[in-house]
Amino acid sequence: MAAAGRLGKRAAAAYTAPMAEIPFLGARLARHLGPERAALVQQFLRFGVVGGIGFVVDTAVLYGALALGAGLYLGRAVSYIAAASATWALNRAWTFRGRGSGPVHRQWALFLVVNLGGFVLNYGTYAALVAVVPFVAANPVLGVAAGSIAGMFSNFILSRRLVFR
Repeated sequence: MAAAGRLGKRAAAAYTAPMAEIPFLGARLARHLGPERAALVQQFLRFGVVGGIGFVVDTAVLYGALALGAGLYLGRAVSYIAAASATWALNRAWTFRGRGSGPVHRQWALFLVVNLGGFVLNYGTYAALVAVVPFVAANPVLGVAAGSIAGMFSNFILSRRLVFR
């Protein structure tokens, strides 16, 4: 709060305290990597946790869509939108807390647009695997997992630099 008091009214309104360290890990990372890199690694780890939750949402919605007759491709498109919306909300609240600005609906739309590169990697990996590997077509969760990993790194970089800056 003292830092906010020194900033002036306008800057104080935008001031956000730094993200708290991950217990047990943050101090060790800072010691080995330095504070800036440690903060980046912790942010990426939070992004990964959120991605894991997104994976669960993605898979649950896909299997629900399949049960309703949507098919492997349409079901996956619907599940991706649901997962991307969930991860946007969690990343906004936890991974990138205090970063980004503007109306919430605009930030959500920007997140979806910016992450289209990750979507191409994610969905492309999924589609290729379910088309070529019968075991993955019979167990689409494997394609969802492979696609999620394929898109994760580009989504982190793009989200950090363009959506939550």
